[in-house]
Amino acid sequence: MTDRPAHHGPEGRFRIPWPVENPEGRARGGVLRWQWERIWTRLPSNPPPSALPLVAGRVARPRADAGEIRVTWIGHASFLVQIGGRNVLLDPHFGPRASPFRWMGPRRLVPPGLALDALPPVDAVLLSHDHYDHLDAWSVRQLHRRFGDAVRWIAPLGHAAWLRAHGIGNVADVDWWDAVDLPGGEGALTVTCAPAQHWTRRRMREYNDRLWGSFALRTAAGASVYFGGDSGYFGGYGEIGARLGPFHAVLMPIGAYEPRWFMAPAHMNPEEAVRAYRDLGSRGAFVPMHWGTFRLTDEDPLEPPVRLRAAWANAGLPPDDLHVLRHGETLVLEGIGRA
Repeated sequence: MTDRPAHHGPEGRFRIPWPVENPEGRARGGVLRWQWERIWTRLPSNPPPSALPLVAGRVARPRADAGEIRVTWIGHASFLVQIGGRNVLLDPHFGPRASPFRWMGPRRLVPPGLALDALPPVDAVLLSHDHYDHLDAWSVRQLHRRFGDAVRWIAPLGHAAWLRAHGIGNVADVDWWDAVDLPGGEGALTVTCAPAQHWTRRRMREYNDRLWGSFALRTAAGASVYFGGDSGYFGGYGEIGARLGPFHAVLMPIGAYEPRWFMAPAHMNPEEAVRAYRDLGSRGAFVPMHWGTFRLTDEDPLEPPVRLRAAWANAGLPPDDLHVLRHGETLVLEGIGRA
């Protein structure tokens, strides 16, 4: 028998290779229990549009200077990251719903913070996993129609076939700890896929046929960004920080966490996101994501940043390192040299 990584399960599927801290939600029948409980639970209302303002960002056109990082929040887990003279999209979703259907499913609470046709030239797209709130087929087709195969698509193992079926040829299918170097720009930019605690499925029979992951971006000059993708809290953030950090910016999910008994294995709450940031090394600008765009779970859509600010203060972390962006807002980090 040949050795295989622990997260490579039988029959070509992938699995979480460590004990899950909150395993109850992974039990069979969890979805039915959740939906039954929702019938008898009064959920908070959606916020008014004024509570989630859309603002004009500070996107560099065509590219940012080599000595700066610009992070623009498009919404949910979608960002434009401008680093090392390159433009990188993370989990780009510009469609109206997080759903396989255009006519039903979670609808946007606020339009994309950066319109698809307003993007600067894109060099690479990183995809964390295949769920509909992160991988939107319409957005993929629109990006490919505009930029063609000049864009390098990087995704965890198993996504290449899906992307090629949508006409995309410039694909890197990567395992955890695999690195991809992007040419062009101001020096080398290396993208490394890292672990996360999640799962994949787009169709009933596709459960964990594709891997999930997070990403670290680092230039030769030391500019660095960590993108947490979608993940429950797990004990591996210390290793990620030790192997791939430190980071100038950490983009971490904080939403879609209630009911806790069901969501904990796959989605961090704000307190766990702060814990993960500290495990990574307590360094760099913390930018929350995965909240305030699609109504996916049971918490108040405006609650995650409130709890995040409280958890941040309770942890004694520097207030100036917490950046709760509005949709479309850009965080600009200047004077970036070797970390």
